[in-house]
Parts: sequence; C-alpha cells; structure tokens
Amino acid sequence: MPPSEAFIRGIPKAELHLHIEGTLEPEMVFDLARKHALPLRYPSVAALREAYHFDNLQSFLDVYYAGAAVLRDASDFHALTSAYLQRAHADGVVHTEIFFDPQTHTARGVPMEAVIRGIHGALTEGQARLGVTHRLIMCFLRHLSAADAMATLEEALPYKELIAAVGLDSAESGNPPSKFSAVFARARQAGLLTVAHAGEEGPPQYITEALDLLQVRRVDHGVRCEEDDNLVARLARERVPLTVCPLSNVKLRVFARLEDHNLKRLLDRGLCVTVNSDDPAYFGGYVAQNYLEVSRALGLSQVDVTQLACNSIEASLLPDSKKQEWQAKIRAFAARAEA
Repeated sequence: MPPSEAFIRGIPKAELHLHIEGTLEPEMVFDLARKHALPLRYPSVAALREAYHFDNLQSFLDVYYAGAAVLRDASDFHALTSAYLQRAHADGVVHTEIFFDPQTHTARGVPMEAVIRGIHGALTEGQARLGVTHRLIMCFLRHLSAADAMATLEEALPYKELIAAVGLDSAESGNPPSKFSAVFARARQAGLLTVAHAGEEGPPQYITEALDLLQVRRVDHGVRCEEDDNLVARLARERVPLTVCPLSNVKLRVFARLEDHNLKRLLDRGLCVTVNSDDPAYFGGYVAQNYLEVSRALGLSQVDVTQLACNSIEASLLPDSKKQEWQAKIRAFAARAEA
C-alpha cells in the first residue's frame, strides 16, 4: 500500500543529517542582513532563491558559506534553530541530531560560545515547548587543515557537555577521512562520539576509512557504498546506519533523477538507511518532503516508510530504552493506519 502524505507527515521519526546553517531560508538571510547592516549580492529574496541551482557540491558550498555570513550573534543562531524546530515538529520529527560548523563562524570573528549557546538554547526551549529531543554534533570542515580542526576541537571542549559527537563535512573530494584521524582520536579521548560524511562525492574507500580510522558509529550519505559489494555486505552485517539525503543527492548531481536513487535497493539489501533533509533551505524540502518525493519516485510502500522511520530511531544517539519506546510508537502508528 503506498503511503499517504498524512501518513508520511504523521509517523514519528528522527532526523539525523541536518546542517543547521542549511536551514537558513532566504527571508531570514535578508532579515539578518538588515539587522547587522550587511550588504548582499542579491537584490531580493526571489533572486537569492533563484541562485539555488547547483552543478556540484562546491557550487552549493559557495552560496552556502556566503549565506552563513549573516549569522553574527547568539540570537541569530537561536532564531535559526527555533525556525527549524517548528518545521521539523510539523513534519513528525520527535528527535533531531543537528550538525553545526563552528569554523564557518569563528573564522569571521564570531565567538564559539555564541554559536553553541545560541543553538543549544533553542534546542532546550524546543524540547520543552514541542517535545522534540536533540543531540548536537560539531562538524569539522574537511577542506581546511587537520591542524585547524584540532584547534577548533580544543576550543570547543569547554562546552563538551552540550555536544554529543563530532562529524566531518564540506568538500569531500580530495579530503579523505584519514586526514583527520588524529583529530577524531582526540575527540574520542574526550568522550565524544563520532560520525562522518563519506561516500557522497568521495569513493567507497572513504566510507571504509571513516569506519576503520575515525571509528564512526554511522556514515552520513554513504550512497556510493553500492560500488563495493563487500562494503555493502559489511554495512548490512554490522548495521552501520547511513543518513541518506535524497533531494540533496539529486540537487548536487549525485543522482541525475530521484528515480535513479539507490535508497530502495540499499533498504532491500538490509542496510540501516534513513531519510534526512541535509540543507533543506537550499535543496527543496524538509524531511517530510524528502520522504514524500522519494516514496513517489521509488514506489515505496507504507511498510518501507515504517521501516525507514524505525531505522531513524535505531540510528540515533538516543539510549536503547528510548529507542525501543519510539519504535513501539512507530509500529503502533502504522498499525492504526492499516486498520
């Protein structure tokens, strides 16, 4: 049975691959630019939105980093995060694990504390108001040096009680996980968990490096694993989660069309794949829109969507007891829909 839009929006789910800077809608860009008296390259909201056509990851990153320049103080990060949580809650998200890129901001003179306190304050308020639980993941920009990442980690350690894990994002090609082995070892020593983007633009070998050298507990994207059958078998056997972002993958030309996406094939091969929105302000939809469009394009059933929602909870950093509780609620929701 194909899932309805009401089913997709209503089923409880976690979102695990979400860059908070990537939720910066054009309207907020202009609001914050006015607040801080900053010039913009685009004359209007419509003109900025029209710029959201990308040839590859780098062409997106150029626009992404330019937009992030309007984020200047803790209240900006608070407003950004609060706006995302409202949208996520409306999409049925009950738990979110949010990436943030401190180097994007500290390089412009924004204090680390302003970034972390602003985001965390909104997450705490969102949990109290909306019931959406959270974890915060600090990502290193892989196009910068490992030394820069290490310095960023050390600067963030005084706030480590607010950070659950570290990750790795930005331009993947030519920046293998192995470049950051020492940084991730230091993070693990400090008690932080690890995740990493791998196998989006980079080869399957980057996924293997992330697993073996960075000791990640899940892989962000990971869709190029399919080029290596032994790797796919390992991911299935070890239940290594993949945080897949369908609309992002099409927008950045990883797949030419959503109908070509391998999410359904990976799901059928027993992998713990999940659906996420990545940078939804830029890629055409928040998490429910990703579920909707990939369901239509790949002919997913209600059973498939239920499995994806259960996978999202399994792949989260929640304690096992909470995972079991949410998965039971997901199955109950699906059973009611079938009755």
